[in-house]
Amino acid sequence: MELPAVIGRYLLTIQVTDVLDIAIMAFVMYKVLILVQSTKAASLLKGLFVFLAALVVSYLLHLNGINYIMSKMVEWGVLALIILFQPEIRRVLEQMGSRRFIAFFTHTESGNTLEQTIGQTVLACTEMSQSRTGALIVFEREMLLDDMVRSGTVLDAAVSSELLKNIFFVKAPMHDGAVIIRGGRVLGAGCMLPLSKNVNLSRDLGMRHRAGIGMSENSDAVVVIVSEETGSISVAIGGMLKRHLKPETLENLLRNELLPQEEPGADKQKFQLTSLLRTKKNGGADDEQ
Repeated sequence: MELPAVIGRYLLTIQVTDVLDIAIMAFVMYKVLILVQSTKAASLLKGLFVFLAALVVSYLLHLNGINYIMSKMVEWGVLALIILFQPEIRRVLEQMGSRRFIAFFTHTESGNTLEQTIGQTVLACTEMSQSRTGALIVFEREMLLDDMVRSGTVLDAAVSSELLKNIFFVKAPMHDGAVIIRGGRVLGAGCMLPLSKNVNLSRDLGMRHRAGIGMSENSDAVVVIVSEETGSISVAIGGMLKRHLKPETLENLLRNELLPQEEPGADKQKFQLTSLLRTKKNGGADDEQ
């Protein structure tokens, strides 16, 4: 019997429930991988795959001693994995018992929400620049930053200029850390970021700038920094720092990085924030550096 006929007969035996079964398993596995990616479990999984590969190689090459030891280790592997992944397993069970469980499986980002987030961020950075209030704002992209969020105070709030200014107010308890934003929500504040290991950075860059650059080196995040000393606005992307940005330039940069698929005809609201900023500037002095 020809191969196409065999394949055709096999396809005819597939039912709707089989397709639904495969789709559900694929979706669950995808969400589990996304969850693993957001934690240190990703490194542990890589080590596990290396171990399994070594086990297969030892079997194929008849390395009996190594294969025996590794086989015994596999027998206790399930218990070891439960111990190693205990924080992640506990967090998944907590999420399943919370209202955020549905949001975990239906995580979507609205373009309008991101546009509003960008506008509120630019407005807050402009006012903090004028008052020389230091700020460190991280926009999460594909690489999840849940570990960084847990290093600070976990929040779940819509992004607004007033919220950002209150967080970074000099006497606020969380003003020294970073704010992490996912979509249109503030996930955490007062978060600790890794410092850059680049020895060629300018000496006039403080800890806030080095933390922002370090975060951009270790992830695909977009990091906005407002200098406490000069009020200068900077953005760190991919380990590179763009300094002394005007509000209009900051808005365009955030749009290009966070809204890459924006339609050219959708720019009719692009200058609304700029007009608002100009109106605010007309009512007070401009102390640009």
